[in-house]
Amino acid sequence: MPGKALNHRDCLETRLREQYSDALLVHRLDMSTSGIMIFARNKNAQRHLGLQFEKRYIQKAYQAEVWGIVHAQSGHINLPLICDWPNRPRQIVDFTSGKSAQTDWVVLEQKTLTTRLSLLPRTGRSHQLRVHCQAIGYPIIGDRFYAPDDVLKASERLMLHAETLKFRHPQDGRWLELSAPCPF
Repeated sequence: MPGKALNHRDCLETRLREQYSDALLVHRLDMSTSGIMIFARNKNAQRHLGLQFEKRYIQKAYQAEVWGIVHAQSGHINLPLICDWPNRPRQIVDFTSGKSAQTDWVVLEQKTLTTRLSLLPRTGRSHQLRVHCQAIGYPIIGDRFYAPDDVLKASERLMLHAETLKFRHPQDGRWLELSAPCPF
């Protein structure tokens, strides 16, 4: 979405509407996250797709490069999240007031100092993957909100990519799986 600052006005939604004036946003990615997004071409499709996100029918897969060597091959993170209002847009784990947030993960590759993970969010909270990785001790490289300075400086970009989305087409209900190759 276009930001308030002039240097944040240029975004995918703005560029897409130059070619398709009827394009409607269905979901968002964090500003620094790369990957696949869905836009609708009419209000009915936007509503149908939005309900799939709301009811958690849409299956999402991300890739992330995290700092550290993850020793298990897979796992599940169940940590409730809430906005850290004094430090917006940061989110925090809060077992009292936080909303349910769940992420499954699988190791894809281990390197000398880092691990490549497949992240499978089961819920869709703001910054969920970023907070979950940081909370279990493996911050995402290049994360300006949650990574310590050395991990932030290890990359010029956030190493988080929305790789696949699987959903039902709003017109005929057939399953579609869209993917965008990871650029890092």
